[in-house]
Amino acid sequence: MSLVFRILSIGVVLFFGMMGVRWITDPAATAEALGMSLLTGLAASTQIGDIGAFFVAGALFAGWGQLAGRSVWLRAAALMIGLAAVMRTLAWALGHADFARDAVVGELVFVVVLLTSARLRSGEA
Repeated sequence: MSLVFRILSIGVVLFFGMMGVRWITDPAATAEALGMSLLTGLAASTQIGDIGAFFVAGALFAGWGQLAGRSVWLRAAALMIGLAAVMRTLAWALGHADFARDAVVGELVFVVVLLTSARLRSGEA
């Protein structure tokens, strides 16, 4: 079972890494894939920088968590991704946005994978 969650958590690394790179190489298509349009000017800089950093940091945290004795980084990635789900849900609950069901469900799946992997990895010697 540990191997299954290790592979799944590596999948999170690859997904987040790919999305981070896409924010730099093709930001318009990446924004569209996430249900938004690419902003312009300083707003585009903020959009690309902040969202790109979110994905790169998630990939780095989850990647470092693959190293022996470093499962705490899987928890850091899970915290960051879980907070994105919380913020999306609050945005909806407060009337600021439509409910992003698919994104929230995906984020929660990633959180479960990362936390389970961290728990299993922390028991390894």
